[in-house]
Amino acid sequence: MKKKRGTKQHSLRIKMTVCLIVLLGISILGCWILSLTMLENYFVRSERKNLTKVYKVIDKELDKKGSISTLYLERLAAKNNLKIIIAKSEETLTGLTLETVYSSTGQDGKMYTRMYGMLQELQGNTVFGIQSQLGKDIQEQGYSVSQRTDSKLRSTSIDLIGLLGDHYYIAIGSSVEGLQTAAGIAIRFLAYAAMAVTVGASFVMYWYTRRLTRPIEEMSRIAERMTNLDFDARVVNLPNDEIGQLGASMNQLSGQLEETISELKSANIELQKDIDKKIQIDEMRKEFLSHVSHELKTPIALIQGYAEGLVDDIADDPESREFYCDVIIDEAKKMNQMVQKLMTLNQIEFGQNQMEMKRFDLTELLLNMIEANQIRFQQKQVAVECCQMTPVYVWGDEFMIEDVINNYISNAFHHVYENGKIKIWMEMRDKYVRVWVYNEGELIPEEEQEKIWIKFYKVDKARTREYGGSGVGLSIVAAIMEAHGNRYGVQNRQGGPAFYFDLEIG
Repeated sequence: MKKKRGTKQHSLRIKMTVCLIVLLGISILGCWILSLTMLENYFVRSERKNLTKVYKVIDKELDKKGSISTLYLERLAAKNNLKIIIAKSEETLTGLTLETVYSSTGQDGKMYTRMYGMLQELQGNTVFGIQSQLGKDIQEQGYSVSQRTDSKLRSTSIDLIGLLGDHYYIAIGSSVEGLQTAAGIAIRFLAYAAMAVTVGASFVMYWYTRRLTRPIEEMSRIAERMTNLDFDARVVNLPNDEIGQLGASMNQLSGQLEETISELKSANIELQKDIDKKIQIDEMRKEFLSHVSHELKTPIALIQGYAEGLVDDIADDPESREFYCDVIIDEAKKMNQMVQKLMTLNQIEFGQNQMEMKRFDLTELLLNMIEANQIRFQQKQVAVECCQMTPVYVWGDEFMIEDVINNYISNAFHHVYENGKIKIWMEMRDKYVRVWVYNEGELIPEEEQEKIWIKFYKVDKARTREYGGSGVGLSIVAAIMEAHGNRYGVQNRQGGPAFYFDLEIG
């Protein structure tokens, strides 16, 4: 696959180079054809303009100084490769004659004779009559430019004849053959230069296309890595053009794909957590049924046994029958309490028990709960000390918090020593208040402190069975406080454990 991809990239580079060379060749060929067909005419038009320019320069120089130096005219003729003759009209006994003032061709030869003859004709006004176009041009602008062919010399020339001031005549000539020769030389040079430029441009174009396709090759490699889910790769050294924009878009796409896949992975993890949670809930449900079955087995067996005893008249005296009935009623009461607690816990854990958040006096609630349990405390000769008497307003579900306090007080009552002490107090902590419930009794081992909040877990199973505990009360506390989003826990203090929970100060 890599070899095939590289061949395609190489082909793209060659195609671009060949395309640019063909376009360059077409352009050069077009220029060469235009040169063959139009260069000579262009040279002729340019030469006509040049003749006019030289005439005006000489006319201006003569008008400015009254005369023109021979050296100046020599330089002007040599610089522009022109033949220049200037003659002055003089009056003699035989009539007007032309005296040559300057001739760049000397005063002999066919070129001089031809151009001098033109000036004589101009002086005599025999050829350039007033009605002719040349005559009109000379009268309007002082000169006339024309193209002539000399059959004797077999040559074509561009000639300018005109007037300089009141007494001078000028003739300026340029050979068309010379222009044709120059045009031919220029065309040949253009052909050679075109070939050299084509060869040089081919190397330059190949180098440039290689440089141009390099970002594309890099983007191809990046795209291949992206197909393998490698999104760390980025296109670097981006040019400031459309290819650079494409590379930037690929970088952005790579980042977005990475982010999207990351989100999908996170969603997959969450889904896996939900699946694990569902499995955990199923396991908890099985465990719950197992625990409930175990907890109900003993009271049901007792109720069944004592009920059968009553039916079989085992307790034939009234006092025994009353004892049997008391046991049945007591066990049924314990079962009812456990079922009620389990229903409450189930409603809280599954969000079926809607909380009603409101502001209430926590001190008043604590004192009321202590007062409601005074008879139990007196029966066991337990001293209860509450260190908080001033009102403390908090936010929470008052009925749920009452259940929390009731479970803490009941737990303390069942585990406090005979003639022991229960102490309740509050600690102010910034925006929260922490309520403590302490009892004198056995400390809770460190390894057990996290487990006591689990349903049906009992540190001392014999003691719990003695007072009819089910191991659900502290689980209800945990569920209520987690629903409030507040902390709860237990710490071993000197002489016994202290349970706590937090509420937001109102």
